[in-house]
Amino acid sequence: MRLRTRNAMLERFTLNTYGRLHLALPAFSSFSARLESAVRSGTFSRRHNPIKKGSFFSPILSNASSASCVVTTLPDPEFPAPMPGIWERERIPIDSCALENRKRHFEPPKRTREEAMCDGGMVTRTLLSNRTVHEPSQEPSSVAKRTEPLAKDTHEICTHLANALGSKLSFPGHAAYNATLESYWSLQEASLFPACIFVPKTSQDVAEAVSIISGIESCHFAIKGQSHAPAAGFANINAGVTIDVTSLKSVTVNNDNTVASVGAGASWLDVYLYLDALGLSVAGGRNGAVGVGGLTLGGGISYFAPRVGWACDNVVNFEIVLASGKLTNANATALPDLFRALKGGWNNYGIVTRFDLAAFPQGNILGGNIVQDISYRDEVFAAFADIAGDSEYDIHASLVMGLIFNATSQAWALSTTAIYTNPVLNPPVFDELLAIPTIANTQHITNLSTLAAEAPTPPLNWAFLTGTYGVSGPLLSAIFNSFNATMYDFNIPNGILWSVAFEPLPTVIVQHSDSKGGNSLGTTPKDGNAVSPQIPHTDKDIVLLLAGIWTDSISDSLVEKTAQKMMKDAADIARRMGLLHRFQYINYADPSQDPIGSYGPENVKRLRAASRKYDPKGVFQTRVPGGFKLGI
Repeated sequence: MRLRTRNAMLERFTLNTYGRLHLALPAFSSFSARLESAVRSGTFSRRHNPIKKGSFFSPILSNASSASCVVTTLPDPEFPAPMPGIWERERIPIDSCALENRKRHFEPPKRTREEAMCDGGMVTRTLLSNRTVHEPSQEPSSVAKRTEPLAKDTHEICTHLANALGSKLSFPGHAAYNATLESYWSLQEASLFPACIFVPKTSQDVAEAVSIISGIESCHFAIKGQSHAPAAGFANINAGVTIDVTSLKSVTVNNDNTVASVGAGASWLDVYLYLDALGLSVAGGRNGAVGVGGLTLGGGISYFAPRVGWACDNVVNFEIVLASGKLTNANATALPDLFRALKGGWNNYGIVTRFDLAAFPQGNILGGNIVQDISYRDEVFAAFADIAGDSEYDIHASLVMGLIFNATSQAWALSTTAIYTNPVLNPPVFDELLAIPTIANTQHITNLSTLAAEAPTPPLNWAFLTGTYGVSGPLLSAIFNSFNATMYDFNIPNGILWSVAFEPLPTVIVQHSDSKGGNSLGTTPKDGNAVSPQIPHTDKDIVLLLAGIWTDSISDSLVEKTAQKMMKDAADIARRMGLLHRFQYINYADPSQDPIGSYGPENVKRLRAASRKYDPKGVFQTRVPGGFKLGI
């Protein structure tokens, strides 16, 4: 087996004298916390299984009072969530050539001409204004020392905004500016430098800013919440204006406890901490660090999805600032076409400042992870497919099956997050999965805010790609084998981790849409998303998130090409088996993909019509270039 030098940032495993394990794996939140009860004392050793070319890691429990070794660590794929004691918010140094070699998914059209070169360990960045900035590329604190060059017209725009908005606007070198940049969990986003950053305190502040910006044709901007997607430009911008709405994070509940009103800048942990105390919940993100806005506008899969549908289906009202600067509301009776368009339409219509969400009574839940040896993967795939494809899907069950591959040690690990949204130990729905030999089972009764609480992560490079397929155990095995063959032969300087996460998208989730005003996702049976109804389970979906995580920005393009190849291979396999479905989940999609097109022609037509009606000048199509646009 080939072994390469381990990257201390990507591979760290600590077992202290109390026997506490710190380990993060994909597709399940805070894995160390969930294993803690099962492995209060123990070690992990590596066992090699001759599966294709690769070797695989399996945790093996033993009775050591203290030990230490090295193993892959990884945050949650839905959002970064490293374990306490592993990364401790340390920042990743960017090598001196990172900016030169970074492939940017986004650059404001006709705005900047950016060149970069490495010179004696310094990075020189030159823009249209011919102003330059030099920074030590190896210092973790270099973000705070950067002075971003500004195009003349953008500088004038920011000055105008500062005159109108005062201290809510910050410039390079200001503490508030640096705080926003340092809050990005994606290096791709953190390496973009807006001319200025606006942090509104109220919805009216957003309306005032948009009314000013929309009147200046040369001004491009981005909208940042707590974030969901990692691609460059989705929530930040070079040389434009970034509107950071994370101060809009209030959470309130109406008098009869049926609606939770949540500021667009809140995280889901903000929401759950407030609602848990009231015995309430809403359909929201599974990782508490995820932003309310990013998840909901893209659809949103929650632990409660089988009971209540997509997160966006549970919005009863959007408070939104339109391109004109008008602050208005969209719901089932007021602007119903915009109401529907916002459910999956992402950032194409305005800036949502508040989400009014349907709330419901909720107590404790069963949460945790079932860890199994990779050699049992086919049995796990079969059990997962049986649960996902059950015609009487248990509406309290939520699953994410995750696998991680470490390219340096060439090792796999396998675990399934198995959640039951009633406080029931050993629900029968998981019996088949638990009948497979298990290394650890950390399922326990807890509340949602505890389950969703995650430690922050330093910025890393991320790639998200997605696909949707019919339910089939043999398909999962075939995709795994294809991915393993590619991953084994691929590595980059300082290593890469690959996360492969599968989750069910059964009919019980998508069927809620019509009764709640409809959405734009195109996932209901009538949308024809199942291409082979004659094959069992093809009316039920499995969503795949393939994620790559690495430190060296010099390898961005190579990683992206490799990830795209793997997704194409997976699509080819599924197509041959009659199991390739059209839908691409926008919150997991790569810029090379077309999730809005996957909604289907009728939904795209409605989305474009709503854009022309509510944004006739196309401000959010041409002046907010980040994200997935409508093609108009």
